[in-house]
Amino acid sequence: MTAPTDPLTEDSAGPPVTVAERVVRVLGMPLSARVAEAPDPRAVVVALHGGATHSVYFDHPGHPRLSLLRTAAALGFTTLALDRPGYGTSAPHQSELESAEHRTEVAWRAVDALLAGRERGAGVFVWGHSAGCELALRMAADDARGPDLLGLEIAGTGLEHHPGVLGALDAWGRDSPGGRTGLRRALWNPPDAYPPDVHGGRHIGAPSPAYEGRRREWRQIFSSHAARVRVPVHITIAEHERVWATGPQALADLSCPFSAAPRVIAEEQAGAGHNTSVGRTALAYHLNVLSFVEECVQSIEGVPGLGGGDE
Repeated sequence: MTAPTDPLTEDSAGPPVTVAERVVRVLGMPLSARVAEAPDPRAVVVALHGGATHSVYFDHPGHPRLSLLRTAAALGFTTLALDRPGYGTSAPHQSELESAEHRTEVAWRAVDALLAGRERGAGVFVWGHSAGCELALRMAADDARGPDLLGLEIAGTGLEHHPGVLGALDAWGRDSPGGRTGLRRALWNPPDAYPPDVHGGRHIGAPSPAYEGRRREWRQIFSSHAARVRVPVHITIAEHERVWATGPQALADLSCPFSAAPRVIAEEQAGAGHNTSVGRTALAYHLNVLSFVEECVQSIEGVPGLGGGDE
């Protein structure tokens, strides 16, 4: 009798996808990434991980079905998961990366270097998670290059913290061990939203650079940059998010600042905790956002009703 397969570890999304680790040099420093290339890609997805992890967040070991890199490439999207500046190979250069503007320039140049001589299809779509949303937002708001993006996804962020985490955040600000424990519990709530070997992130953790802890003006940063984004935007809040506020009002608060975007879709991801790309519902989440990416591609191709053709 054939043993049943585990749907969380079996990769059944089509032909095997190769994920390669690459390093490029930009502005005098190395920057690493995980890359999954699609032949004749529809587009390129640039994925930016959150804090205290690195690019492996988008390709969790042992769980190819949860991998954004593998799912996207199987569907025809070349995907680059960058180690954000200050992580991976660029970690020794933290002192050079204190400026948010410099980190944004490093990221843009890394994308160009990783894609040199490679097809981009209809263009580049930026996808940010949690702390990575700041860099994603800055890239999309860049006056010179942002308007050329296909679109933007942000997940795992907000403008108001969840009431249940305020005490932990206050303790964390005082460098209290209890604060770190409380914040970690909120980040991985509820435990059954993740496979047992994924919960807690022990296989994907990484030291955070010093600049990560300094976001006291996040609401102002978010609002000012969101107003400059001129491409379609998709926003995801997890159903069981416990770091940021949830519900219709939280989705509306995140959507409203994107006043210049031609289209803004804000949705709740059912069954997900904060770490949407490594939970049990990661495949559903990835497919939902990738359908939005496909719509962005079709708008470039002139499909009627999607902003590129006659009604």
